Amino acid sequence: MRLDKLLADMQIGSRSEVKTYIRQKKVTIDGSTDVRANQEVNPVVQTVCYLGKPLKYREFEYYMLYKPKGCVTARSDAVHATVMDYIDSNRKNLSPVGRLDLDTEGLLLITNDGALSHDLLSPAKHVKKTYEAMIDGHVTDADAEAFRQGLDIGDDTLTRPAELEILSANEQSFIRVTITEGRFHQVKRMFQAVGKEVVYLKRISMGNLLLDEMLKPGEYRELKEEEIRALKNREDSYCSHLTV
Repeated sequence: MRLDKLLADMQIGSRSEVKTYIRQKKVTIDGSTDVRANQEVNPVVQTVCYLGKPLKYREFEYYMLYKPKGCVTARSDAVHATVMDYIDSNRKNLSPVGRLDLDTEGLLLITNDGALSHDLLSPAKHVKKTYEAMIDGHVTDADAEAFRQGLDIGDDTLTRPAELEILSANEQSFIRVTITEGRFHQVKRMFQAVGKEVVYLKRISMGNLLLDEMLKPGEYRELKEEEIRALKNREDSYCSHLTV
């Protein structure tokens, strides 16, 4: 990797700015100021310093955010706070993977790994997403069977089979639902299709990444290495009892 690109990726400055810093001898490689902007550098085996401080370069960053209600899943917004407002990073190319509605809370992955983002969001991969929800109405076994068979929510095709687990059922019901699509307002529309309304919605997993129970709304942490590996090496097979 070119030295100027590495420094720019680390948000030390723009490409033109870091070239100035290099000429000003503010950048060293293995202690030497005899460096060039177009010089190839390997930050894994070489020590690159700016103003005497070593730079820990990582090509990709991965964060688990407990998205709170009231913020939008976007990089910027003129009206509402965004999920990016909660992430303290110098990276300017971080983005949320998928989206959660304004009034939905829970697990949201933030990364600059475009290949992983594409893989997780690809409709062909049928990545499982699990939610917990409070439902206005008595959720029944018939509803669970309707979710399993697929529902007409006003699109060209029925929803893919979904797993609906009834945790408690009364005038308001508490449920857990797993879907493998990402249609607009999908969980809410699925319950509307069976005559019920979602009053609270929280995503607790995506693929094999589980929301950390220690996080509170608005808090985040970096993904652990084993979580990153699991996301990249997961099996995208849907539960056998849910296949069409």
